[in-house]
Amino acid sequence: MKLTVVGGGSTYTPELIDGFARLRDTLPIEELVLVDPAAERLELVGGLARRIFAKQEHPGRIVTTADLDAGVDGADAVLLQLRVGGQAAREQDETWPLECGCVGQETTGAGGLAKALRTVPVVLDIAERVRRANPRAWIIDFTNPVGIVTRALLQAGHRAVGLCNVAIGFQRKFAGLLGVAPADVHLGHVGLNHLTWETGVRLGGPEGENVLPKLLAEHGDAIAGDLRLPRPLLDRLGVVPSYYLRYYYAHDEVVRELRTKPSRAAEVAAMERELLTMYGDPALAEKPALLAKRGGAYYSEAAVDLAAALLGAGGSPYQVVNAVNRGTLPFLPDDAVIEVQAAVGPNGPVPLPVPELDPLFAGLVAGVTAYEELALEAALRGGRDRVFRALLAHPLIGQYAYADTLTDQLIAHNREHLAWA
Repeated sequence: MKLTVVGGGSTYTPELIDGFARLRDTLPIEELVLVDPAAERLELVGGLARRIFAKQEHPGRIVTTADLDAGVDGADAVLLQLRVGGQAAREQDETWPLECGCVGQETTGAGGLAKALRTVPVVLDIAERVRRANPRAWIIDFTNPVGIVTRALLQAGHRAVGLCNVAIGFQRKFAGLLGVAPADVHLGHVGLNHLTWETGVRLGGPEGENVLPKLLAEHGDAIAGDLRLPRPLLDRLGVVPSYYLRYYYAHDEVVRELRTKPSRAAEVAAMERELLTMYGDPALAEKPALLAKRGGAYYSEAAVDLAAALLGAGGSPYQVVNAVNRGTLPFLPDDAVIEVQAAVGPNGPVPLPVPELDPLFAGLVAGVTAYEELALEAALRGGRDRVFRALLAHPLIGQYAYADTLTDQLIAHNREHLAWA
């Protein structure tokens, strides 16, 4: 089995490598290719990756290359984890929206749209080259904004599934609180990427006992603390929102916070410099503890599980993924991409039935889905007016004066990445 990671020079790649090494019985990789144009980073990350495999006695071969076509040639699965424009572009995404009093975040609001516009054309080019190399290869997208990028891939006819680590984080958290194995926790996870709620927590599978009321009653304070939302809000909602819902439920509070502290991009950039220094140490043969602060917890385990299921090597029968709607949420278009529990196998994901969604949540999902449709149109076709329409549609923006100003700023800060600008 050959697996290729595009964006393999990321400082987060050792987390992925550690998962591949530990879970080799689930996903027996014979050749792992790390593709990245940043030669110096790739050399450091690749060296540590080989040492991790060697220490854990993984028999697979690790190859590093800047040649995308060679890297994906013959791959059974290709994992995308790239960041067009790097941390410098992320820094911009997190700052200029604040000037209008709108949240600055790399996947939500105006910053998320900027990332989508930079990313979608690049990902579609990569996917076409994967298709030429192996039409049966699966593309696993971890590149944000996952929902929009996955929708672009699926609309272009690619064999693609979107992956996010939010659900597996909740699964592990709830399992710890309940004192059970993570595999025993089945989430009623529903919504869009970075816009989801846990509407149920069942033990043993989709038909198991729903222990969400017990979780909220006994551990509501801890859960609310992790989400940085008030406990009474969780009690009134009766569900557990993802931490990204704080951008909606406490928008103005978040904006005030963001205006008074360094951006997350600046924090991550400093962390990456330290990590790369560590990776250059030939004695290091495991992922350093600092990597846990980088973000993306449990990503490697989710990626292994998904790849194994898609390639027929095993994996969990039910997994939370980003997949095409096809009537699962009847108030959305069939071609919308949703994030829900699905049965996953070699033919791809099939979303499980979802109980009727409370209008309080369904309304927001519908609004953001409309924004994502307009965002994808802007990413594919370009043009100032399409950018403006997407921003005007976003629930966190919505006012024409803000949308006008943010459109101009988005284009000014991303001109080098927009072929039409």
